[in-house]
Amino acid sequence: MKKRLLMLLAVLMAVFSISTGVQADEYLRVGMEAAYAPFNWTQETDENGAVPIEGTTQFANGYDVQVATKIAEKMDKKVLVVKTKWEGLVPALTSGKIDMIIAGMSPTEERKKEIAFSSSYYTSIPTLVVRSDSKWADARSIQEFAGAKITAQQGVYLYDLIDQIEGVDKQTAMGDFSQIRQALEAGIIDAYVSERPEARTAQEANPAFHMVELTNGFETNAEDVTIAVGMRKDDARIAQVNQVLEAFTEKEQLALMDTMIENQPVEAGSEEAKPSFPVQVWNILVNNWQQLLRGTGMTLLISILGTIIGTAIGLLIGVFRTAPKANNKGLAFLQKALAILINIYIEIFRGTPMIVQSMVIYYGTAQAFGLNLDRTLAAIFIVSINTGAYMSEIVRGGIFAVDKGQFEAATALGFTHNQTMRKIVLPQVVRNILPATGNEFVINIKDTSVLNVISVVELYFSGNTVATQTYQYFQTFTVIAIIYFILTFTVTRILRMIEKRFDTDTYTTGANQMQTEVLHD
Repeated sequence: MKKRLLMLLAVLMAVFSISTGVQADEYLRVGMEAAYAPFNWTQETDENGAVPIEGTTQFANGYDVQVATKIAEKMDKKVLVVKTKWEGLVPALTSGKIDMIIAGMSPTEERKKEIAFSSSYYTSIPTLVVRSDSKWADARSIQEFAGAKITAQQGVYLYDLIDQIEGVDKQTAMGDFSQIRQALEAGIIDAYVSERPEARTAQEANPAFHMVELTNGFETNAEDVTIAVGMRKDDARIAQVNQVLEAFTEKEQLALMDTMIENQPVEAGSEEAKPSFPVQVWNILVNNWQQLLRGTGMTLLISILGTIIGTAIGLLIGVFRTAPKANNKGLAFLQKALAILINIYIEIFRGTPMIVQSMVIYYGTAQAFGLNLDRTLAAIFIVSINTGAYMSEIVRGGIFAVDKGQFEAATALGFTHNQTMRKIVLPQVVRNILPATGNEFVINIKDTSVLNVISVVELYFSGNTVATQTYQYFQTFTVIAIIYFILTFTVTRILRMIEKRFDTDTYTTGANQMQTEVLHD
């Protein structure tokens, strides 16, 4: 069983843990979502000047990517895109994970407190996107949207513009445009505020969407509609960046944006030509199976290693917490101090969400201590210590469930605490906690989805990328849900088989087991 498990992990590491194999000084590491066409998007080939995405076999392209390429050429470097969720861009920059943010970001006063900005490389025009069959499709003024449910992306100036509409039903901001488009298509919202290039892309990609042509639009500040490159405040290369951007004329900007709109990989079509829903789901799977397979492999790798390491942590803590108090005063003090630290660890990791732990551990350690953790290793570490906190309590309960008489009998026979735990208690504990361990494994498979906040390319992250490429959100996430179910169902069945194997006649507990151990010794 151990050999098979090790072989499985080795295969997963070889197939799904992809290394970019690049030198840091050779590449300009640029952070962006790669999911906001035509500014930036993800594609499968390097055609039309696309550049590689770190840690994957995919490529990024778009207006932002081409601007990054111009800057990189000035610095004699190549562009390497670090695909990062919007809320993680500034932490990724300040922690040194990336060199620049080129992601359609506006240089607001709040952001200027944290990072520096270059000269402008594009000026955006805000507009509204509605359903094509909506009563607001022919609107020309923002005031016609009174009573409409409207939202925008979290953390951008577009969300604040909604307040200019009198009587609007302002909805909670959403994390990214994939969520917003899903909400619009499902009728949860009536409209969302966007920039004209993205709105045009949504309209061309999905006939259900319509970009509103506003004659009486939003009032904006120059700092809001200006888009610039974000850099660390101590980065002296900003002069080189400004030199490139100042030579990038407005005419060239418009020409490049038009080219990117034409090149973006969207699947346009009419409502009449749409195949049935099952066919759409099947096409998503057939056309994107490699991308989804890589994401599934990463999910399995992280959840398997996280569960194994976390269980080992739980067992070690469980043994320690049930150990008798040391007779030596110095050892007793160390034992008590370590017990306090363990309690703090358990309370913190059981009492905080994994998504917050991910941000603190991955970005926080880099910013505070200069530790540049590998993204995949960081993900495994996060899941492991989170699981360890829960498993330590499960193991403690399993140890206390063993009859106290067995401890007394072992002591009478001259067993040390370690011998008692190893030969008598832990074999029973392992069997008793198998269901709870299986439950943690299933939870870990699902909880790896929160690791997309540090840009781990797991199943949810891969599925979200496919959704933003195809604009078929419900279809794509149906595929993702099915894959998650298959994974959790399979794991549950395997663990049930292992439980039955433990329950065979060769498995003994209690006094009989103790007597057997004594005879063997």
